[in-house]
Amino acid sequence: MDDGDGLRLVILVGAAREGRFGLAAAEWLAVRARRHKEFEVDVIDLATAWLPDLMTADPAVPRPSAVRDISPWLDAADAFAVVTQEYRCGCPASLRNAIDWYDREWHAKPVGFVSYGGASGGLGAVAQLRQAFAETHAMTVTETVSFHHYEKRCGPDGQLLDTAACRAQAAAMLGRLGWWARALRRARDREPYEKTTDVYAEE
Repeated sequence: MDDGDGLRLVILVGAAREGRFGLAAAEWLAVRARRHKEFEVDVIDLATAWLPDLMTADPAVPRPSAVRDISPWLDAADAFAVVTQEYRCGCPASLRNAIDWYDREWHAKPVGFVSYGGASGGLGAVAQLRQAFAETHAMTVTETVSFHHYEKRCGPDGQLLDTAACRAQAAAMLGRLGWWARALRRARDREPYEKTTDVYAEE
């Protein structure tokens, strides 16, 4: 794949509660990402994905249809931006469930975070998610967008009220996601990530 081809960014809305600020935050980020001509943007809302919460350890059992429906979108992504609220110093159960349903779809791809909460701005959830994504062989970027006291961030029309600092954070995160997405896509094209362990396998 040529470096000139567009990068596909999937924005994953992790919180599944009614009246979520996450939808406004995801659309705000999507608008900003689409201004970068290199990004093609898809938004996946876990509240409407209906992923089941009961899994099996038997690899022979087919994945449920709802899981299979989202898989091609994640597989085609070059980068991810995860929108998360902080629940009790951690991430929403719906988001962790989605991460655990998939495997190679995350491999060798960059992940950024848009978080929101009270005084912490949701950064406790981000810290937990960095560990989870490390186990999926994804690469999380340092740059993060964080909305502190998010309940004050929406206007009467429901649109997000941002600040220059938030816009700067988004620009930095999208720029870093783009860099890693291009670099890791070139690496995957040269050598599939799943085969890297074969090089050192004992004969």
